[in-house]
Amino acid sequence: MKVKKIGIVSLSSGVLGEDFVKHEVKIGVERLKQYGIEVDFLPHALKGMDFIKEHPECRAMDLLSAFKDDSIDMILCAIGGDDTYRLLPYLFENNELANVVKQKIFLGFSDTTFNHFMLNKVGIKTFYGQSFLSDICELANEMLPYTRKYFEELIFTGRIKEIRPSDIHYKEREDFSENGIGVDMESYPNKGFELLKGEAVFGGKILGGCIDSIYDIFDNTRYEDTVSLCKKYDIFPKLEEWKGKILLLETSEEKPEPELFRKMIGHLKQYGIFDVVTGVLVGKPQNEIYYDEYKDILLGELSDKDLSLVYNINIGHATPRCIMPFGVDAEVDVKNQVIRFIE
Repeated sequence: MKVKKIGIVSLSSGVLGEDFVKHEVKIGVERLKQYGIEVDFLPHALKGMDFIKEHPECRAMDLLSAFKDDSIDMILCAIGGDDTYRLLPYLFENNELANVVKQKIFLGFSDTTFNHFMLNKVGIKTFYGQSFLSDICELANEMLPYTRKYFEELIFTGRIKEIRPSDIHYKEREDFSENGIGVDMESYPNKGFELLKGEAVFGGKILGGCIDSIYDIFDNTRYEDTVSLCKKYDIFPKLEEWKGKILLLETSEEKPEPELFRKMIGHLKQYGIFDVVTGVLVGKPQNEIYYDEYKDILLGELSDKDLSLVYNINIGHATPRCIMPFGVDAEVDVKNQVIRFIE
């Protein structure tokens, strides 16, 4: 299965429609066209930050349209953001999402974590780990090789067979202006998957995402209605649905301070999730900020839990990024530094 047409949606931030990213968008569209892929921006995807912020119903409409349109075989998120939960009423109040979904590729990360939970709720398998602006529109002369390898596997085969660690990681780009075009990011050697505790080989279907977004489901510091809306529409899987699964967690570009990270892990612990999952996969923190602190917190908080804990996966907010299938049987083998997916 080769992807022929990609529908790009802005489900979170509307930055894609702003003038200051025009040069990035142009690079991304040209790259996709080189693969022979037709690119369709859904009607509101390019309306800009203010419009997108004020109109969650339009964002929801775009997602529904992308599922309804049979010519679109892959839905690609523009970027993350911070208020995707606001789509909930427009997708679930009258079963709007359930009525139109069909299995097609859906790819996004960061605050798109909410959309992954929404689609999981209606039985759709999704892919976590990359987005249009963050990855396809990379300002260097080509996409980051490790990132590109997984993106190409997905668009050419419709699946991801296995994930291995990247040999290198990058210091994140600070200048996204036109001056950054053709400029490579600084790279450093990468350590590979680290087994912090538990069995080196374990299995289960993977689900999860950005811990900052997941935390909003339990805490309304950022927005006063996240907890009530997420509860009303039952967006976070019940404990029995987590049984035997593998939880993926990664931290955002906000680089939560260790005490906040401890709080985030504490909320999930209270929920009981660490008592039922077989293992936890944790993404590399951006620029390796708080690398050791997060590790110590995870080990301390989960010391009494019978699960495998694997750290430093190349997913989420640190570059380069792999792509992780959700809802597919996975076997994690830290000894051989591989995560395999069995469909």
